[in-house]
Order: sequence, then structure tokens, then C-alpha cells
Amino acid sequence: MAETFDFSIEELGKRNIKSPIVLSKTPGDFVANYVTDDQFIRPQPEAVLGDQTPVQRSQVFECAGPREMIYFSPAYVHAGIVTCGGLCPGLNDVIRAIVRCLWYRYGVRRITGIRYGYKGFLPEYQYSTRELNPDNVDSIHKLGGTFLGSARGGGKEVSKIVDAMEQLNLNMLFTIGGDGTQRGSLDIADEVSRRKLKIAMVGIPKTVDNDFYFIDKSFGFDTAVAKAVNVVASAHMEAVSQINGIGLVKLMGRESGFIAAHTALASHEVNFVLIPEVPFNLEGPNGFFHHLEERLKSRKHALVIVAEGALQDKLIKEIKTDAGGNVKMADVGTYLRDRIEQYFAEKKMEITLKYIDPSYIIRSAPAEPGDSIYCERLGNAAAHAAMAGKTKVIIGLVQNEFIHLPMKAAVSQRKHVDPEGNLWRDTLDATQQPSLMVNQFENPAQSPE
Repeated sequence: MAETFDFSIEELGKRNIKSPIVLSKTPGDFVANYVTDDQFIRPQPEAVLGDQTPVQRSQVFECAGPREMIYFSPAYVHAGIVTCGGLCPGLNDVIRAIVRCLWYRYGVRRITGIRYGYKGFLPEYQYSTRELNPDNVDSIHKLGGTFLGSARGGGKEVSKIVDAMEQLNLNMLFTIGGDGTQRGSLDIADEVSRRKLKIAMVGIPKTVDNDFYFIDKSFGFDTAVAKAVNVVASAHMEAVSQINGIGLVKLMGRESGFIAAHTALASHEVNFVLIPEVPFNLEGPNGFFHHLEERLKSRKHALVIVAEGALQDKLIKEIKTDAGGNVKMADVGTYLRDRIEQYFAEKKMEITLKYIDPSYIIRSAPAEPGDSIYCERLGNAAAHAAMAGKTKVIIGLVQNEFIHLPMKAAVSQRKHVDPEGNLWRDTLDATQQPSLMVNQFENPAQSPE
């Protein structure tokens, strides 16, 4: 599918300024090297023996990193940073990394934080901006949340936002946020181009769901899994200590079950994982309730993880969206809790069910070390891209290399767990749940019940 996208990166103009970062162009001299525009990564690592198909520029990802020649003169740069959408571990780490890279590596002295997402640009809200420097961001990576504040919505007010960017005399804007944020960033970048302004738009993808297309993972995901594993351990202890104990944990995952699957693999205590990508029935001879009952009869306890996006095609009666443009979902956790209790009450089988929804505890947590490292490197790569005049670009990790990804490609679709792939296969091995909990008389592609 990757070959249908153009991965070429837009630039504001020719780079004529020598970078103040002193690096090497000579391999083997033990000095870190500049990255050139002819260093690329293939989107797909798979190889076909005998395949001699030539690779086109539009089919490969440009490597991220510092260029020898840059577009902006550091002394005249005014950079803006904005965080949008829900909270996610690592937001402060990214802010800190961008500020420190611009300040120490390039000598940029005007860095402004936009308060409360895109709404911070809109005059009707009258939010003040925040000056950013190494002193006031030095310790923010130790905290959860975002130093700048965040909000959903506002991204559709493109003309007002660009007006504000012009009034601030911004040369570059770093947008830290999820799919909706980056869609808004692309719209803003298009308006910037229409007005023929020289403003670099660089996005850093943020979503604990890990559902950004093409990139290996988004920041915050590893921390989310680590926190979820602790919650699952508590739910498991509750379950094994009760009569026919059931631990039910709802985890993030609006359209993708990556957190649920990885948590199950990491904990080794989960018996059922219910995700949006894999259909399942609740009732019937091969439904989830039947298998849950059999598990209780044989082992006297069970642990269930459900991703927040599971069963939504059945539960949502009317499509509504929030300020960020996301579909408002029904609470599958409480729904499943009530249905399980009802099922066993009708069976006159005693159970003790403990339901836990740790979503906001996870989202507001500081980044774990692995994520903190990742955020630092994402922020550095974003600063390098902007100084080189790259625009309409998102920083991502592909095959352990940091790359430039066009915003248009990044927001084209979501990444999902492949029900026929190795991640889900390994999850089934870990849980020992049936491959498909769908009754034979049902069509697996239909909404389950």
C-alpha cells in the first residue's frame, strides 16, 4: 500500500546558510555526521528475491537529522510550540527537547509556547503566550501533563490561526498532537502556502493508541503499556482472591488494540483480549460469555482486557463528535461489566467482578525512561527539520531510524492490529483464548452480539 503515497518532502526554499552545528562529512573519523537529503529508508523491510524494481524518490522516507546547510538564520528565528488534544506521557519531554536543541545547538533565542492548543491562537480566548527557554523547561520532563496546557478543537479556525502566526512573526511551528492535531496542522500549512508565507510546519505525532500510519510507534505508548501492566496485576490479584473472580480492565484504543495486545503479552495474566479489529459475539455457543464461563469453571478466576473501541458498531446509536472531531464513543467497559453480571445472575452462578478504567491515570503519567529517550530524539529531529526549512512534515520512527513523513500521508488512515498478523497470533498464544469467538451461523464481518 505504501507505493500509492508520495513521500517527497516539501521545503520552503534553497538552503544557503551554514549550520552552526559542527559535524562531519567523513565516515570513520569518530565524529557524528550530518544527514544528507539522499539518505532514505524503505517503507517496507520485506524483500523479494530477484526483484530488481528501481526505487523512486517518492517511494522512500527521507532520513531525519541535522543538515550541513539550513534555511533559517538562527538569529532571526521565532519558533512556536503547541500541544493539542488529550494528555499523553512525554509531552513535556518533547517540548523540552525542542527548546534545548533550538537554543543550544542553533542559538535560537525566541521560542514561544502557545497555551491550550490551537485555541491559544484565537483572539476570542485571550490566552497569553509563554516564553520558553532552557531554564523554565529544565525539569518539566519529570512531570506529567503538558507545561503549555492543552485543549481539543480550534484547529478548523485556520484563517484566524495563520493571522495570529503572522502577528507573532513566527518562522516555524511545532505541533505536538494526534491525528486531529496533525490534520489541523496540514490545513494550517496549506493556508500558509496559499499566503506565500515562509513558515515551517513540523508535527510530532502523539497518541498512546499507537495508531499513526507508517511509523513504528508514537511516543507515550511504551509508558501506557507499562502503567497498564501494573493495573492488570492489581486486577489479577483481585480476581484470584475472590469466588469466581473476574478482573475487567478497559484500556485505551479507539480504533486499534495495540495497548491491549501489548499489555496482555507483557503481563502473562490476561485470559481474554477484546479489540476493535477482531469481531466477537457475546452470546451463543462460541460467544465470549460461554468461554468466560468455561474459564471460571476450570480455573475459578479470569482476567479480561477490553479496548475502548470494541463493540462500538453495536453500541453507538447516533454518530456525534467531540471538539477535536473524534467520534464520541459509548462506554464499552461499563456496558460489558453490566452484561457479564447479568449473564451470570441469570445462570445463578456466583461471581465477583472488579472493573477498572485507568485511562486518565495512564494519560497523565510522566514518561517512562524508554519514552523519555524517544521523545528527546523526536524533539531534536523536529528542530533539525524546521531549521532546514522542511514543512508539512511529521517526525517518525521507521525500522529504528528517524524519518521525515509527509503530513498528508501520515493522516491518510489509521494503523490497526492485523488479526492475521504475528502480534495478534502471539496475543492468542499468551491468553489461550479462542482464535475467533464468533458463532458459526454469524458472519464474522457483521457487528457482533
